[in-house]
Amino acid sequence: MTISSSRSIRRWRSRRGAAATGVAVALATTLIIGVPTAVIPTPWFGRTIPTRSWDYLVLGLTALLTGAIGATYALPAACPINSSRVTLGGALSYVAIGCPLCNKLVLLVLGTGGALTYFQPFQPVLAVGSLVLLSATLWLRVNAVRAARTDGIDAVGAGYPS
Repeated sequence: MTISSSRSIRRWRSRRGAAATGVAVALATTLIIGVPTAVIPTPWFGRTIPTRSWDYLVLGLTALLTGAIGATYALPAACPINSSRVTLGGALSYVAIGCPLCNKLVLLVLGTGGALTYFQPFQPVLAVGSLVLLSATLWLRVNAVRAARTDGIDAVGAGYPS
């Protein structure tokens, strides 16, 4: 086996591993956010306010973005990007698509009337903020992987110099 063919096999395995990681992260995100917010109906959780159509869109985009971010973490990069943006983006998505009357913290602070009057109209803003944070994180991760590749690190291999 030649050196170039072993590199191409390493790249193929790494890309396949990154894709599998991305799918697993996207599925986990969908379940972790979708089940407790009752966007995905289960017998364990319910909603007082019906699910809005954009809740499904935000959940899908959040899963897609976190899956893509997770795939970049399966590839070695020269400088790892702080994952706090991913955590904050996921938390904002969770709050944005959740039932405003099921959020105990919002009810404690604002009461039922405040949750419906002030918090519910603010949820789309939280959703956009979440998607912006996740998109920015994905952009930074992709640039880190590209920079690692151009700096001589085989970013789609196992981190060996090319």
